[in-house]
Amino acid sequence: MDDLVVTGGRAGGQDDPGGATALAAAEPAERTSGSLVAPGAAGTSSVAAGAAPVAAGRARAVFVVVCAAIFMSNLDLFVVNVAFPDIHRDLGGGLSALSWVLNAYAIVFAALLVPAGRLAARYGHRAGFLLGTGLFTLASAVCAASPGLATLIAGRAIQAAGAAVLIPTSLALLLDATPPARRAGAVRGWAAVGGLAAALGPVVGGLLVEANWRWVFLINVPVGVVTLVAGVRVLPRLRKAAAGRLPDFVGVLALTAGIGLLALGLVESSSWGWGSARVIGALAAAVVLLAGFVVRSARHPAPVVELSVLRAPGFGPAVVALLLFSVAFAAMLLSVVQYMDAAWGWSALRIGLAITPGPAMVPPVALLLAGRVVGRFGLGRVAGTGSVLFAAGVAWWALRIDLHSPYASSLLPGMLLTGIGVGLVLPTLTAGASTVLPPDRFATGSAVVNMSRQIASVLGVAILVAVVGSPGRDEVVRSFHHGWWFVAATALAAGLAAFTGLSRRPARPVAAGR
Repeated sequence: MDDLVVTGGRAGGQDDPGGATALAAAEPAERTSGSLVAPGAAGTSSVAAGAAPVAAGRARAVFVVVCAAIFMSNLDLFVVNVAFPDIHRDLGGGLSALSWVLNAYAIVFAALLVPAGRLAARYGHRAGFLLGTGLFTLASAVCAASPGLATLIAGRAIQAAGAAVLIPTSLALLLDATPPARRAGAVRGWAAVGGLAAALGPVVGGLLVEANWRWVFLINVPVGVVTLVAGVRVLPRLRKAAAGRLPDFVGVLALTAGIGLLALGLVESSSWGWGSARVIGALAAAVVLLAGFVVRSARHPAPVVELSVLRAPGFGPAVVALLLFSVAFAAMLLSVVQYMDAAWGWSALRIGLAITPGPAMVPPVALLLAGRVVGRFGLGRVAGTGSVLFAAGVAWWALRIDLHSPYASSLLPGMLLTGIGVGLVLPTLTAGASTVLPPDRFATGSAVVNMSRQIASVLGVAILVAVVGSPGRDEVVRSFHHGWWFVAATALAAGLAAFTGLSRRPARPVAAGR
């Protein structure tokens, strides 16, 4: 929907274009001279190993290639939401079935991000990037040609697998191609590309859907092909990392199945019934699998998530607040698109234009405001305030929107408030949760942070579907009001977690020599 503090406490991006996602799949990062240096993220990089960085022209070419793939993958996250109503009209299925177009992506991405990054470090980042880009491109073609929902959902899962490989390897390649003195700026530019994709996503999605919803996916094919051809020519061949333990694939399967069954039970609760054997069975199996995942992660020598980081001071509360806020964010984004289609009957382009003010607020707030106010007031107060603003925006919708309410006085104020809230919360908590850890645990902390955000997205969509259901025309306003009150309450819970768990102001730096 995003979020790396590189230097000066500044953050960028919205959903996950920030470097924290990429580093989540990597080995421990290091910080040198105020800039991010991540030899682990690049495996055993040429720069980290003391080899000379590539020429400046080659470095710029690498930046263009990896950012093209990042822009493509991040843009896809937002345009798919705008395409939902048209996908429904063409392929059928209710909101519960359509929700898997989003959930399949989030579940697979969450489960594969860390293992895919570790395998790429083991076997080569260049090969990993090209494989990930190829998978994403091929899956986009499958999605565009889908004859039914099942094929579309399968294509989305393959897209997620490709993104889980290309995102961490893209940053690894960029870091190795960039001289140390310029790495911080390169990473900021890399993150800004993702933020730009998030801001443009709703409008681009609306324009593409006006032609046909399949163009939402088809547009990725030429971009992916050009990226592959250019990547083969310009991406450096880095030395592979020393062979280590393979990631815990049984843990990956347990996490994937557990989150999938949890979402299934929640999504189908309104049609199957909360007391039905299928819902109870799905939820019970999810609990067993997720508990097994936790136990296995505590014992396995190369777990998907190292649970020890949760004991670090300030980290656990930040993750809890971030998880709750991500639930609210995912539910908000889906709900507003569905409402404008179901209640107001708006076109995809009009919906995209109506959503744009929210994402457009995120980059300037994150880049120009969040870092400065965090330094003065602390993580908890900034993230808590952002959560309250987000909740206020959604509550405004619940209080003001009806079938005939004007956009400027009902939907727009809420979009602006939610955009400001996202700009304050997501970069602050994502970067803050990672940077409270010692340098050798940064990558592990980023893994926990980004996995929790993806899992929260699944839960947000699933719970919204359970709350809203499939209302008729005369019930649509009331049903979505219930959904928005759920979103507002969850955002307030996130704010409470931030205020209480991260209440300390940052310590003043001690001058050298004292």
